[in-house]
Amino acid sequence: MIGVSDVTQRTSKQLVIRLSVVFAVLVTALIVALTVLGPFGDRQSTSPQQALAPLTEKVPGASLPEQESPEVLPAVDSAAPEISATKLTERMAKLMSSKALGKSVSVDVLDPLTGEHVLSRASGTARTPASTAKLLTTAAALSALGSHATVTTSAVFDDDTVYLVGGGDVLLGAGESDEDAVDGHAGLATLAEQAAAALSASGSTSVKVALDDTLFEGPAMAGGWDASDVTNGYVAPVYAAEISAGRLQKGNYVPRSADPGKAAAQAFADALADQGITVKGKITRSEAPVAATPLGKVQSATIGDQVELALDHSDNTIAEALGRLVAIERGEGATFSDTGPAVLNELADQDVEVGGAVLADGSGLSAESRIPVQVLTAVLALAAGEDGAQLRPMLSGMPIAGVSGTLAERFGATSESAATGLVRAKTGTLSGVSSLAGTLVDEDGRYLVFAVMADKVPSTAAAREALDRFATGLVGCGCSGG
Repeated sequence: MIGVSDVTQRTSKQLVIRLSVVFAVLVTALIVALTVLGPFGDRQSTSPQQALAPLTEKVPGASLPEQESPEVLPAVDSAAPEISATKLTERMAKLMSSKALGKSVSVDVLDPLTGEHVLSRASGTARTPASTAKLLTTAAALSALGSHATVTTSAVFDDDTVYLVGGGDVLLGAGESDEDAVDGHAGLATLAEQAAAALSASGSTSVKVALDDTLFEGPAMAGGWDASDVTNGYVAPVYAAEISAGRLQKGNYVPRSADPGKAAAQAFADALADQGITVKGKITRSEAPVAATPLGKVQSATIGDQVELALDHSDNTIAEALGRLVAIERGEGATFSDTGPAVLNELADQDVEVGGAVLADGSGLSAESRIPVQVLTAVLALAAGEDGAQLRPMLSGMPIAGVSGTLAERFGATSESAATGLVRAKTGTLSGVSSLAGTLVDEDGRYLVFAVMADKVPSTAAAREALDRFATGLVGCGCSGG
């Protein structure tokens, strides 16, 4: 059943949206807000500099620019008629069979009010999802951790050593905490001020600094990733404490640190020095003693805010950290190999049928993951339902066609303009893979969830156009049963 929901984007400096889901006859849909151009998590076939505007924050942070909030489209008719599956299948046949999508294509369109799959093709066949896998990871994070939960980064002291203890926040700022930001919400300079005050009060003004990032275990890179993914700015090695997801400078596709944990610890040590504390020697890695004295702590943005940022900008590093936190919360381990099973187990606990799905990482950057499209539509329908209130940031975090995030520069053709503001979806791109999954409102006002995966596309650019035409076709089908 579909429940009434009002989802308001909490990140006022990034994206504001309202999605009303009206119980009884229909789900009322999304109304949007803010145009944001940020770092895409999908591997791109075109130059990132051609597609993206720069971020604007002090090095080494890289936060999002402030934007105005343009109106897009009003809410839909709450008395919208049901879709005729026969009509929809007939009218979408050509778009589903586009040569640009290749011959390995899966499609599922679900009416979340009735539970009917109104359009389906190979929906149970597992294919490479690319970044649409983030929908599963973020849904699991919201379910397991809660949308209002935060992550703690702390400093503790033992003997002559201050330990920076990472709690899984990969969006730390080097400077002061910024309560209005997601990236940089918790600032290492603020933590250093707290620590320096406590140290000075105890008469300790000369210390060593160690990093305790033992919360995350195993390799910092997942199977299927390449070192070029780091140098090209697609992802950072995943540690339990990072500044701006490991970025080394301002920008979007900029090189990431080979060891963002150590980089965060160095920024913390520098901030301690700025507070008059002498830092001796080099940064080391060591687990903090259990009996160490607390010096201070800072809190991340909420999990809900992090989910919205991860989806709108397809940020792989945020998604990986969230996935790891799911595994830890469930007591299922703390490595990359634990992330995928934990995410799927969490969704299964929410009655999502995850058969056939395999996640090699939490972001979809690995080409080794496989997901049936019907798993994606099931998760989207769950988030829209009356029992899915905790998952709402997943819906509000998806980019809007022609307006925000990874869809800001898409749906630009005149023939696709009808979809602007009515399609909200997660993109997915790897070499030979193009996918799109999300929600839309058709011309009759019916709210639908959909997913399309094509993992043998001959051209990324052509495949994206085909996916945009497909979503536009759903919007304009006029396929009611009446």
